[in-house]
Amino acid sequence: MLLFQPPSSSTTTTTTTTSTTLFSLNSPKYPSKPRLIPIKSLQSPPYDVVSPGRDNNNNNNNNNNNNLEDFLVRRPVIQTDKEKKDDDEVEKSVLDRSLENLAKKLPMFEPGKGDTGGVIETPLKINLDLALFKVKLLTRNFEFRRAQDLLQQCIYYWPEDGRPYVALGKVLRKQNRVEEARAVYEKGSQATQGENAFIWQCWAVLESEAGNVRKARELFDAATVADKRHIAAWHGWAVLELKQGNLQKARNLLGKGIKYCGGNEYVYQTLALLEAKANRYEQARYLFKQATRCNPRSCASWLAWAQLEMQQENNRAARCLFEKAVQASPKNRFAWHVWGVFEANRGRTDEARKLLKIGHLVNPRDPVLLQSLALLEYKYSTPNVSRVLFRRASELDPRHQPVWIAWGWMEWKEGNLSTARELYQKALSIDATTESAARCLQAWGVLEQRVGNMSAARRLFRSSLNINSQSYVTWMTWAKLEEDQGNSVRAEEIRDLYFQQRTEVVDDASWVMGLMDILDPALDSIKKLLNFEQDPFQKARNSSQNTEETKDDEVSTVVEDATSGSGFDLDAFVKDNLLLDTSNLDDQMETSLTSFVRTKDQKKMSKSGQRFQ
Repeated sequence: MLLFQPPSSSTTTTTTTTSTTLFSLNSPKYPSKPRLIPIKSLQSPPYDVVSPGRDNNNNNNNNNNNNLEDFLVRRPVIQTDKEKKDDDEVEKSVLDRSLENLAKKLPMFEPGKGDTGGVIETPLKINLDLALFKVKLLTRNFEFRRAQDLLQQCIYYWPEDGRPYVALGKVLRKQNRVEEARAVYEKGSQATQGENAFIWQCWAVLESEAGNVRKARELFDAATVADKRHIAAWHGWAVLELKQGNLQKARNLLGKGIKYCGGNEYVYQTLALLEAKANRYEQARYLFKQATRCNPRSCASWLAWAQLEMQQENNRAARCLFEKAVQASPKNRFAWHVWGVFEANRGRTDEARKLLKIGHLVNPRDPVLLQSLALLEYKYSTPNVSRVLFRRASELDPRHQPVWIAWGWMEWKEGNLSTARELYQKALSIDATTESAARCLQAWGVLEQRVGNMSAARRLFRSSLNINSQSYVTWMTWAKLEEDQGNSVRAEEIRDLYFQQRTEVVDDASWVMGLMDILDPALDSIKKLLNFEQDPFQKARNSSQNTEETKDDEVSTVVEDATSGSGFDLDAFVKDNLLLDTSNLDDQMETSLTSFVRTKDQKKMSKSGQRFQ
């Protein structure tokens, strides 16, 4: 059938022209817009296009209806076999058949059917957000394999987005797979054409932790070039320079961070710690106040401020700041842990025990709180209670070295030397290159020294210093050993070696074999909060410069400015915000530990069942 038919009369000409025109510029209903054919109509027989073979009268009567229906995307009408055959023979024009053939060849008209021709159908962007949230939950439950698979799919569909690379790198770092994390960051920086500051910053932190200072500096610089308003890059770079002893460089970097990014609680907090180390306590308090004003919900700022008051022995002010910290973040494990340690040092055993138990109930997977509680129970209760808590802490995280070290210390104090050596060996078998391993070797060396095995003690001290050459106590303990053996010349040589090779700040002057000194030496944040890394000589100078009148003024200033009208009720706060009954913490702890062990056993059984299937 021809699309256009020659006119036979004037009347016929007008009618035919009206029925065959797909759109008309002179139509009164569509004065300015051309009439478009819906895409969906190309997938089915063209019912909406008027054919010249239809009756003219019907066409005139239904002209308005057909014009409206042309713009409706609807399903095709079901036809009988006879009607389909008639339509195929009569109504299909050459143009319609060619368009149908074209629609069958192009996958864009029928997604999911036929060959896609190598075209990847990208899901909606919201699926990436949902996937990243699911990865966060999987990582929290230590399901790293599922998290990795999901992140690999995200990278496949959204290779230009930097968030999956950052998340995957963090998951690999949690498993100590440093090389793979480094490769992920490198791939992500290439995929984002070097414009994602988050990838550069995470890669720089990885290199900084690995000891590659020069590489870390280059990566931090790249992060600031990619985005000069990325405050984490400025702050991370400043922390790196602080660890290297470059105080002036660190101050300049923090100043640039404030210049380009404005006020930030972490920058103010780090500047306040620098002022505190320089004995400028009023300036430090002012900066801490600025940090808490920038973000009153920043638990880290309140805890760092509490550290300053702890150093100055302003116990009342420190306690008020701890209250502010737990109110800012009720589930923060560091806040409950450090507060509990603070109360234990003040001799308030019952209060310390309550705080540590609350922290454990809020964070049932954290072994550090159980470890500190075990040491507290050892001092004020019985060794059997302490052993139970140590065993449960080791079950929570078998790779947490400080738990095994503290447990070994307790067994040594109880006279179980063989058990202590086994526990120390267990800690070293996890990783013999960490700072915790250095402390374990030093503690083991003290054990051998006390039992008279001097050659083994010397080897252990030397091995500890090979890992951490900045340990003041290890050097001095070794020198004391030589002095006790009558080797005064050798002892003096060891002391000289320490002063020759030490950096600006002396590390961990806290590792004396006492109770509160081994609470958790593996956590850098806890060590800083408890002043574990302060030079003992500097500490003595600080204490000699402070008077009682100054302390009283500081207490009144802090309480008045930051924590005025506290009236904090711990029991009511815990009941309202954490739904815990402080009068029945022991039973709740037992229930929490039992449920965790049951869940762990069920996971093991399910994994073993999957292996045999």
